[in-house]
Amino acid sequence: MTTTYYQDFDAEQKQICESLHALISAKLPSAENKIWHAHPVWFLDGNPIVGFSKQKKGIQLMFWSGADFDEPGLVVRAGKFKDAAICYQNSSQIDKEMLVHCLEKSVTIQWDYKNIVKRKGQLLRLKNLSFNP
Repeated sequence: MTTTYYQDFDAEQKQICESLHALISAKLPSAENKIWHAHPVWFLDGNPIVGFSKQKKGIQLMFWSGADFDEPGLVVRAGKFKDAAICYQNSSQIDKEMLVHCLEKSVTIQWDYKNIVKRKGQLLRLKNLSFNP
């Protein structure tokens, strides 16, 4: 179970993770949730969509295709990938409305990370996706 990932975190970090886990699972019920590269990640059709991890600066929530969400609050990371993230130091910082909006976008705005190795690092945009919770 992915909840074991954060069972030994301090109380505030655990609360952040529990809140994120519950909201992501509720908004993406058809997504597969598993520990991937040592962190909880949700996948749609084998493509990573969203996940979170403990960092020095707090709990980081990352959207694999988040650079294209055009969402204030998400920090687009420099590099060849299309990811964007937000970091939380306490659970009161979680803007549930913004997070729900990003989760909805994560379903329809996707880059094909599932086949990135097969394509030798080249990302392709997946098209014709629709939100079906």
